[in-house]
Amino acid sequence: MTRRAAKTGAEPIAEELVSLRRTVETRKARKARQRQEQDARPSRAERKQEKAELREEMRHRPGPRGWRGPGNGSSVVLQDPPQWRSSTAQTCGLWPWSAASGAPTVGVPLGTGRNGSAAVCGDPISWFQRAKLISNPSAFILGVPGLGKSTLARRWAVGLAARGVLPVALGDLKPDHVDIIERIGGQVIKLGPGLGAINVLDPGEASAASRLLSGSAREVILADSRARRRTMLEALLTIVRHSEPSDHEMNLVDEVLRLLDERHNGVPVMGDMLQVIKEAPETLRAVAVDRGRLDTYYERVDDLERSLVGLANPDGRWGIFGRQTSVPMRRDRPCVYDVSSLYQKDDSVEAAALLACWSSGFATINVANELAAAGVEPQRHYFIILDELWKAIRSGKGMVDRIDGLTRLNRNIGVGQVMISHTMADLEALADPEDVKKAKGFVERAGMVCLAGLPSAEMPLLSTAVALSDVEKRTLVEWTAPGAWDAETGEETDPPGRGWFLLKVGHRPGVPVRVGLTDAERGVNDTNKKWHEQSRIGQGGQGQEGAA
Repeated sequence: MTRRAAKTGAEPIAEELVSLRRTVETRKARKARQRQEQDARPSRAERKQEKAELREEMRHRPGPRGWRGPGNGSSVVLQDPPQWRSSTAQTCGLWPWSAASGAPTVGVPLGTGRNGSAAVCGDPISWFQRAKLISNPSAFILGVPGLGKSTLARRWAVGLAARGVLPVALGDLKPDHVDIIERIGGQVIKLGPGLGAINVLDPGEASAASRLLSGSAREVILADSRARRRTMLEALLTIVRHSEPSDHEMNLVDEVLRLLDERHNGVPVMGDMLQVIKEAPETLRAVAVDRGRLDTYYERVDDLERSLVGLANPDGRWGIFGRQTSVPMRRDRPCVYDVSSLYQKDDSVEAAALLACWSSGFATINVANELAAAGVEPQRHYFIILDELWKAIRSGKGMVDRIDGLTRLNRNIGVGQVMISHTMADLEALADPEDVKKAKGFVERAGMVCLAGLPSAEMPLLSTAVALSDVEKRTLVEWTAPGAWDAETGEETDPPGRGWFLLKVGHRPGVPVRVGLTDAERGVNDTNKKWHEQSRIGQGGQGQEGAA
């Protein structure tokens, strides 16, 4: 018993000795391994050589932020990756990593969106024909002067011309569209005293086209020609008198036009119309209801005759309407009617010239469409620019009806149009409330409305025709802010809203876009050329002061 107890008491001591021995051996092994690793570690010279080799290798490949070294393009700030746009068919393999954009990409390229990254495209014809975004190929542009309304119309003209659509500017007052039409090989028709005339009694291409057709197609062209001439005569009489002609007088006009078509050789002018009235043919007297008394006839045609005397005088105030058409409009080329010689000289003549240009242009386009429908000519598409709308609607009572009639007479497919004015107040500044409603309808019926900067007072009027959010209203008002004054150059910088437009289609949110000009466009889009030309006065003997 004693020996067993002694043995049992020694066991813990033995186990402790064994554990201690193992610990000592482990430490020795660890130290041995550390000595081995230290012996295997490269020396300082070897490490220095390795670093030099690594630097030499890095010289031949870029780092995560570009090539290292001065002038090699290394960027301290990591730039955003470039963004590209393509169709799902072209980059279908990248679908998980692509993001859709809300900006439309169908039509003429306009510029970039609000954030500057997404391209925005659009025009009234493409959005109607291809994208089906709008119900009719028309647009209305509103904005205060100097923010680029005409520039947007010119961009559309160039882009659509590249796609085979013929731009036609029917009445250019400033002129804003002459240079761009000339640049794309179009026709420039100058109107004014000593420059050219436009005969509203000229059927234009209708007579020649009617000889190429037969049956109902021929009758359609002739009927359209008579309707347009009657509408234009009614508009001219309204402008001359500042009041609408009576129904009795328009019945007389209809009969005179019929007699001229039957009896006159060639194209009649206002003087020929006046001569028919003076001759008092029996059919015309029957329309006048003179009851067999010539004195009664002359009494009933007196007012009409006096109005036509002024229009028939080729050297008078209305001289551009008293002669034969100087240059007929061609239907196979872009065209612009240059009426800048009338600008700010006589408001009534300006408005009448605009209406005459619009009537002539629509008549030519209608003939082209009828010939295409008959298979005589290829189908052509036209883009009509109706600029300075406010000039025409303020010229007299009933002018809104005349403009509405001119635009509605052409119901054929293949024609888009844009109307341009400054503000909704232009459409409200009419004496007749019925005219105001009809004029506002021009904006309401437009397929797309392009809004530049507008004053805050305009918002209540604009909201009655276009659905705008509070943010969109604030944006439009902000775009009217003037440019900053540059103290170093002594010049004013561009206004912040120049070139910016809000594209509105129905109740959809507006798409803001800034129309960017290329170098080739800057010259033809400069509407301040006269301010850039250096005065010749006092320049080396030129001008009166220099000569003195």
